[in-house]
Formats: sequence, structure tokens, C-alpha cells
Amino acid sequence: MFGPRIQESARRFAERIVRPLAALGLTPNMATLLGLLLNCVTAAVIATGNLRVGGALVLFAGLFDMADGALARVRNQKTVFGAFFDSTLDRFSEGIVLLGVILYAMGQPPSPGRTWIVALTYVAGLGSLMVSYARARAEGLGIEMKSGLMARPERVLLLGIGLILGGSGWLVGTLAVLAVTSMYTSIQRIYAVWRLLARAQSGRDAGNHSNHVAKLVDGHTPGQNGHVKPGSSSASLERRVTRRND
Repeated sequence: MFGPRIQESARRFAERIVRPLAALGLTPNMATLLGLLLNCVTAAVIATGNLRVGGALVLFAGLFDMADGALARVRNQKTVFGAFFDSTLDRFSEGIVLLGVILYAMGQPPSPGRTWIVALTYVAGLGSLMVSYARARAEGLGIEMKSGLMARPERVLLLGIGLILGGSGWLVGTLAVLAVTSMYTSIQRIYAVWRLLARAQSGRDAGNHSNHVAKLVDGHTPGQNGHVKPGSSSASLERRVTRRND
């Protein structure tokens, strides 16, 4: 949802912030591990019922999640494993924070609200996982897939602001929005991949059709026993090819 300009501004801001950390010797993978630990602390705070404090920590941990990438750029230590490590631990971090929400709900008296919190948290977690998986699977097929309404930064922002502003009173609504938009984004990405692959296949089919027509127009038409008959008109040949492909 955030446009390229906002993303680029956020990257430059993060790089300025982490330069002192880079000078102290903090590596990108160390920052990734620290981010995971911070999200564990966030989950524990939410589970104990301190939702507004937990929301602030969600936002802080989200900002800290940007530190590893910024450190990699500042220190010129971008590696394939680093990207894999960061993405994998991000999934752990997100799941742990949502587990904190479920533990908070389970500590409340039985009620329809508690049931809704648990159910919506599960759906939000599933949707978040599918958003990430859809991108990973698309990239495994050679398709860049960064589009969609609710990528990880947007999900972090929504949950953090919802907890800070609304606390327990807004929790069901915050989780409902998070669950619906996460699922919608996963469907968006599935559809986007389908369209790209269908367009690519259509282009290949059109290319094959054009090549076949060109060969036939060269003056040879397939005969019955593998022989060729010269002299057919190009218009007639195109009509015959078109009928075969209908």
C-alpha cells in the first residue's frame, strides 16, 4: 500500500538512524535476532493485558525490523542468506505477537468477544502467512510480487495504532480489519500471479501461431501424407490455421 516514494524515504531515514549502530559493530543478522527478541517481549506485554504499551512496542519493533536491511546497506553486507534469514524471522515475529493477543484473550472470562478475538487473530495470522507465501512462491517462479494492500509494514502499523488508540475496546475491530485486509491481499497476489502467467502464456501462444502462419505463407501447405502442396494463398492459409486453433 505504501508507494515507492514513502518506502524510499523510510529506507533513507533508517540508514541515518543505524549508522551509529554500524560504527559500533552491529551486524544485520544481529539486528534481525534482536528484532525477534523485541517482538517476544512485545507479545509478553500484550499477553499480560497492557495493550496500549504493547501497541507502542509493536510499532517500535516494526521500526527495528527495518534496521537489519538498513545495516546491510550501510555496511555493504547484503547477502542472499541475510535476506532469507530476515524474512523467515519476520514470520516468527509476526506469529509470536499474534500469539500474545490470543493468550490475552484466553485470560479473559468466557464471552462471545473472547471467541471473536481468538478467531480473528487466527484468520489474521493465516492471512499474513499466505501474503508472504504467495510472494515467496511467485518469486520462486521468477515473478516479482510486491503488490497488495497489506504487506508487513502496513499490518504492523494497523495493529500498533489500533492497540494504542483503542486498547481492548477496539481490539475486535482492529483484528477484524487486519484479518479481512490480510486475506484480501493474499487473494490479490494470487490473482496478480494468475494474470501475469496467463498473459505470458497468451504471448507464447500468439508467437507460436504467428510463426506457424509465417511458415505456411512461405508457399507450402501440409498435404495428406506428410507431403506439401505449393501455391495456396496467404488468406486461405490464415483462415485454415485460425479454424484449427478455435
